[in-house]
Amino acid sequence: MKENVVIIGGGVAGMEAARQLLFLGYNPIVVEQQDHLGGHVSQWNRLFPDMASAQDLVRHMGEEIVDANIFLETKVNFINRLREGYLVMLSNGVSVACRAILIASGFRLFDATRKEEYGYGVYDHVITNADLENWFNGNADSRIPAAPKSVGFVHCVGSRDLKAGNSQCSKVCCMTAVKQAIEMKEHFPDARIYCFYMDLRLFGKKYEDFYINAQQEHGVQFIRGRISEVGETLDGRLQVKAEDTLSGKPLRAQLDLLVLMAGMVCNPDAAELARMARLEVDSDGFLRSADNIAGIVGSNRPGIFYAGACTGTKTVPETLAEARSAALDIHRFIQGK
Repeated sequence: MKENVVIIGGGVAGMEAARQLLFLGYNPIVVEQQDHLGGHVSQWNRLFPDMASAQDLVRHMGEEIVDANIFLETKVNFINRLREGYLVMLSNGVSVACRAILIASGFRLFDATRKEEYGYGVYDHVITNADLENWFNGNADSRIPAAPKSVGFVHCVGSRDLKAGNSQCSKVCCMTAVKQAIEMKEHFPDARIYCFYMDLRLFGKKYEDFYINAQQEHGVQFIRGRISEVGETLDGRLQVKAEDTLSGKPLRAQLDLLVLMAGMVCNPDAAELARMARLEVDSDGFLRSADNIAGIVGSNRPGIFYAGACTGTKTVPETLAEARSAALDIHRFIQGK
């Protein structure tokens, strides 16, 4: 009989780990709270820097784990320590005995309503990056004008922000803004597109090329400066105040749409899992890895492993790489190596 491995979270980290564990001869049991697999990636339209289809990625990964046991709309109620492993009790009444658990519970997007100065939830034409991806996927959104003449993107909303309680960089906001700016230019070629940033963190392969292409081929304008205030004019447009820190001059602009790059924060469900399994939580609220260099997928408890954004902000390639690493570590652990 194949040995069970419980995977908590059915995003791309959990899906990739399940794929690898199937290949290694195990019985992965994926526990997902939502009614679908793929997590945040399943809600995205295209992925930087190659503009690959997010839907195609999730669909392909799903096809490769059809032999896994997948429980949707299911939560973990308890995790009990056994002499050799764990007993995981699920909200659907199923209990699973296993020697290894993989936590891939992901992240939450920062609640943009907390940054009142940007007017999310107050002004009609202020949306988040997630809202815009939903529109790219073909879902109507009355907040997005039919033919905007000017669109602004605000980087680092809720990231690198001590007042918001999140001092960390979310890694993906800069590139998501660049990607979405290009996509908006494709939809509305005559629109003026602005990106307001503190600084640009373009660390990945082809990221710099992607940024240069946005300027040279698509005419996206990048303004170094944080927006200080957003208001609404009598005709329903947005009045934005900022400072161009490169020129040292104040800046005012009228926009038809403002897109807030909401960053990653820890998934509050991870804290409950930590309580159940006596796992350590880091100062930023994410689960604490065994160490941040050579033990990123390990935990402080034997047989419990991590993958993806449950331990910190991650890109999709990083998440998939960690899932593969975690699957191999689980295999070695079960084999006693």
